Amino acid sequence: MATKIRLQRGGRKNYAFYSIVIADARAPRDGKFTEKIGTYNPNTNPATVDLNFDRALYWVETGAQPTDTARNILKGEGVYMMKHLRGGVKKGAFDEAACQQKFDAWKQAKVAATEAVEKQVTDDKKKAAAQNLEAEKKVNEAIAKKVADKKAAAAATKAEAEAAQAAEDTAAEAPAEEAPAEA
Repeated sequence: MATKIRLQRGGRKNYAFYSIVIADARAPRDGKFTEKIGTYNPNTNPATVDLNFDRALYWVETGAQPTDTARNILKGEGVYMMKHLRGGVKKGAFDEAACQQKFDAWKQAKVAATEAVEKQVTDDKKKAAAQNLEAEKKVNEAIAKKVADKKAAAAATKAEAEAAQAAEDTAAEAPAEEAPAEA
């Protein structure tokens, strides 16, 4: 039986979530499979992979052929690195302890790089939020200034109207007082 390591799609529309499965090459994408060895969520940044490393390594060494995306996931998790190192042990280039030490060093570097990416993403989000807050404060200040200007203009117009009314009242009172004095 020709086996493949492939992704089986799940999740809702526009939000894919994949299972990493071992399936017969003739089986449909979301059909019958032999074994589920992990999950892959491309919706997170960076993408989240949960993989049963030992079973994936077993199937790769057995000869299961991964699809392109599955191969990239397995390489990212270090399955092919371990297969390569185990080949060196079989050839006698180094022993099992050196193999494990090399793999652990590679895995630590990989984890450090992933953490750096996650930290960069969170820092970028914080920076963008701070910039948005500053921009919103500037817009609010401009709106507040326009409102204050309108209120000042309205107050000035009202003061002018009151002054004109007061001037009319004084002008009207002065001739009215003078008229009876002349009679």
